[in-house]
Amino acid sequence: MRRLNGSSILVIGGSSGIGFGVAKAARSVGADVTIASRDAQKVADATTRTGGGEGVTLDTSDAEALEAFFATRSFDHVFCSAASTKVAAVKELPLEAAYASFNSKFWGAYRVARAAQVNAGGSITLVSGFLSVRPKPGAAIQGAINAGIEGLTRGLALELAPVRVNCISPGLIKTEMYDGLDGDGRKSMFDGAAEKLPVQQVGTPEMIAIQAMALMENPYMTGSTVFVDGGGAIA
Repeated sequence: MRRLNGSSILVIGGSSGIGFGVAKAARSVGADVTIASRDAQKVADATTRTGGGEGVTLDTSDAEALEAFFATRSFDHVFCSAASTKVAAVKELPLEAAYASFNSKFWGAYRVARAAQVNAGGSITLVSGFLSVRPKPGAAIQGAINAGIEGLTRGLALELAPVRVNCISPGLIKTEMYDGLDGDGRKSMFDGAAEKLPVQQVGTPEMIAIQAMALMENPYMTGSTVFVDGGGAIA
């Protein structure tokens, strides 16, 4: 990761989960990391946990705030994993919740890409999910959002060139999202999921971070969606 030493990296959604894993990995290779998220306290905690760097409060649903932020700032690489979605069967999920899910994950990524100022040779990395190609009952909304992000990635790679734009499609990742489950329930869910995967384990934010760093570092990668899902898309 020598190319990333000293580079400026903005991680939107970096206060927890996959984003935090990426921020921590970027700090470990000597990058100048800025963690952005909606919750100021979580941002402060995350910067402390990664050993320093800058933290900013930023909401991807606020187009004006994004434009104002990037009006005076540019970065070598931008990673965006910020999203809040609800999943349920189409006939059960209230339309308001479906609209809000798209607004958060798809339109949030769109607004970031539209506003971001990226330095020459830099990149933008978005996050989708393997349900884009492996749908399941009760999660049509999530599959559609993820597929939209992957299509957006390809279009942005052409429109924003020579800035590179790529996408990571994760499978099940152990994050704070599942902390609401009791210990036995969480373990049972992860164990059951692992049994169905070729790699016999579920993912961690650190595993996604490995690929995120590679996409930032590799100057020959753009318009690509990389599946880091333990084989979930094919199992």
